[in-house]
Amino acid sequence: MNPLESNKEPEIVPEQTPEKIEINEVVDEKEQPVVLETPEKEKVKEAVEQPETSNSKSINYFAFTKPELVDALKLLLENQVDTVKEEVELIKQLFYKKIKADIEEQRKTFVEAGGAELDFIPEKNEFEDAFKALMNEYRSKKAALLAQVEKEKETNLIQKQHLLEQMKVLSESNDDVSVHINEFKSLQQKWKSIGQVPQSASTELWKQYNLFQETFWDLIKINNELREYDFKKNLESKVLLCEAAEKLSEETDVISAFQQLQKLHEEWHELGPVARELREEIWNRFKEASTAINKKHQSYFDNVRKLEDENYAAKVELCGKIEAFDFKDINNYKAWDEATKTVLAWQDQWRAIGFAPRKVNQKIFDRYRKACDVFFAAKGEFYKESKNILFQNLELKKALCEKAEELKDSIEWKETADKLIQLQKEWKKVGPVHKKMSDEIWKRFITACDYFFEQKNKSTSGQRTLETENLTKKKELVAKISAFEKSDNATESLNTLRSLMAEWNTIGHVPFKEKDKIYKEYRDAVDKQFDMLNVDSTNRRMDNFRTNLKDIAGKGENKLYRERDKLMRSYEHLKSEIATYENNICFFTSSSKKGGGLIKEMERKIESLKEESKLIEQKINLIDENM
Repeated sequence: MNPLESNKEPEIVPEQTPEKIEINEVVDEKEQPVVLETPEKEKVKEAVEQPETSNSKSINYFAFTKPELVDALKLLLENQVDTVKEEVELIKQLFYKKIKADIEEQRKTFVEAGGAELDFIPEKNEFEDAFKALMNEYRSKKAALLAQVEKEKETNLIQKQHLLEQMKVLSESNDDVSVHINEFKSLQQKWKSIGQVPQSASTELWKQYNLFQETFWDLIKINNELREYDFKKNLESKVLLCEAAEKLSEETDVISAFQQLQKLHEEWHELGPVARELREEIWNRFKEASTAINKKHQSYFDNVRKLEDENYAAKVELCGKIEAFDFKDINNYKAWDEATKTVLAWQDQWRAIGFAPRKVNQKIFDRYRKACDVFFAAKGEFYKESKNILFQNLELKKALCEKAEELKDSIEWKETADKLIQLQKEWKKVGPVHKKMSDEIWKRFITACDYFFEQKNKSTSGQRTLETENLTKKKELVAKISAFEKSDNATESLNTLRSLMAEWNTIGHVPFKEKDKIYKEYRDAVDKQFDMLNVDSTNRRMDNFRTNLKDIAGKGENKLYRERDKLMRSYEHLKSEIATYENNICFFTSSSKKGGGLIKEMERKIESLKEESKLIEQKINLIDENM
């Protein structure tokens, strides 16, 4: 039967609220405490052993090192565990924050030393076992204290039951009960001085207590004025409690309202009776206000449980997707990148889902973590095997460098040029090498090739007169572009401008010292016309590249290969940057304002890199069409 359906005044038992699951650390119960003698132990002892009148929260634990935190925790455990709970929790958070910082520093050092992030295994901290052992001791003491409290409640229950037996005897006495007033009041004072009892027995105890005190005072033949005065004061107090309970219905925080209601019920039980004709009326008013709060409380947790069930179903479905994801046949970087995007998107979905019911929350998380670990372990194995291929490619490119270096001093211009061009074609067929070696090996190869072709060009320097004439032609063309005026037909104007740009490509080389200056004048004139024609930056860059491409092609096929190889290296570098950003973005959360801003900034960076890689890809395709 619902206690509130009675016209008596039972205590309302709070419903158990869901507890948040915290997975901070796994403590081995078999670990024994380790006594640490640190150089700072005396300083820690002095800081922790505060006088009872001082505020121990003034201790700056944030400045403590890990061994100091261990010593501080050990000293705190010499106190009552219920007095140091907040400090213990703060020390635990700070200690594991420092452990995490150490691991991140190790990871950074490992990566900077050339190690792959997926291969990183953190070193175990020397103080962690001692800290876990002390936390186990804290939990044991806390459990012992709770057991002691429960034992005290059982003792209190026996004492209150004994008092009820004495009150029953007095309330059922056939003697003149007025002589027992002091004795009865003494029993009431003893009742109030006794602490809490087990929740399961509380309601029944209060029912009997109220019954016996009402029966006793009904039998007391005391002065009516005094009795009426007590009734009046009790009524005034209970009316105030009713008003406070009714006002709680306006409280938006359901949990807070329920907790406040329990305190009001405790106050109600401490008050004496009111006039008999008003007892049922005032109790019904208080009961109705309590019922309204209880219904809201129950409805709130019904909704919480429903939402948790929905979250659990969503997480089970998501785990099924990850477990069914087939990645066994993936054998290239691009495919792994795409697969990683898919898994990271699922991880984003997981983080967006709230808690599952407490009894299955850890179990479903373990299933999800295992499914993700299987995928990333397979990806790590693929990248590990790829290192061998990168090493083989490096050896092949070293051999090509040696051949180019043997040919660079040759004066057999035609024959050697053909051989070097053939070596460049072979270079193109060789796959990539490790990023940190890519620039170095390429610079070695291209230096040898450039040296030969520079010597070859010096031997054919009879073109200076022609270059001077070409300079005059290009100056005239720049003047013509600057004076160009667009027509009403934008397409026709753009085609005319492009024809002038094509004419630029038909003009040969100019003197070397004038090359940059005349090209800048040409580029400024073209950019000005592009601005007038509203040509976007991407198309403008492609038009510029087409203009330069013919000039590059005129210097020989080897120049095209070099330009293409340079673009390919830029393209691979951009892809690597995009993959890094997309991989890192999954470690952030949007739940905080700062986390959301970082994610948006990284997303803008990724979009910019993708646009740049697309433009480079178009340039490579344009070179391939001209080769």
